[in-house]
Amino acid sequence: MKRIGLILPVALCIFALGMTGCKRTLKGPTPIPGQRAQVPRTGDEGFPPVGRGPVVPGGDDASRTTRIGANPDGTFSATGLEEFEGMLKDPAALANYTVYFDFDRFNVKASERSKVEAVAAQLKGDMANKLLIEGHCDSRGTEEYNRSLGERRAQSLREMLAHLGVGPERIRTLSYGEDKPAVQGENEEAWAKNRRGEFILLRPKPQ
Repeated sequence: MKRIGLILPVALCIFALGMTGCKRTLKGPTPIPGQRAQVPRTGDEGFPPVGRGPVVPGGDDASRTTRIGANPDGTFSATGLEEFEGMLKDPAALANYTVYFDFDRFNVKASERSKVEAVAAQLKGDMANKLLIEGHCDSRGTEEYNRSLGERRAQSLREMLAHLGVGPERIRTLSYGEDKPAVQGENEEAWAKNRRGEFILLRPKPQ
C-alpha cells in the first residue's frame, strides 16, 4: 500500500508536467539581433512629446513623419527637390550641426545637445525660416524597423527644439531609414556616421 501511495503522486506530477509541456506558446515578432523588437519611448530626452505638425499633401497620416514627393504607388522621393512647402531647401546652412545617435537609440546624447541648441538659436533669430529634420539609420535591422527608428530620431530632435523655444509648427520631419547613408561600408565607423539626424534649413523664396 505504501508503494501505491508513493506511485500515485509521482504519476500525477508526471501527467501535470506533460500537459504543461503540450501547451502551445504563441511567439511574438522575431527580434533583430542586438536590437529591441520595438522602439518604445524611453523618456531619455527629458521632454514630453509636442505632437506632430501639419502634414503636407502626400504625407502619411498614420505616422508622425511627413513624407514629401509622394508617388502614385505610395512611395516617395526627395532626390533633387529644391523646394519644400513652397520654400527653398538650404542643406549647407546647418550641415555642421548633424546629430549622431548611439546604436538602436533615438535619445539625444548630452554630447550632441549643443548642436540642437545652436540650431534653435538660428531659427529663433530669423522667424521667416522653417526646418526639415531628416532621420537616418545604419544598415542593420529590417527596412521597416529602420524607417520607424529614423522617425523617432527626427521626432526627438523636433521635441527638443520645441522645448528650446522653436514653434513645432515650423518643423517638419522625414525618415529615410537606411536608404540614404552618409558613408558607405559595413563596419562600425560607417554605421556611426549613418545613425544621424540632419537639419535642412527652409528659406522663403525671394520675392
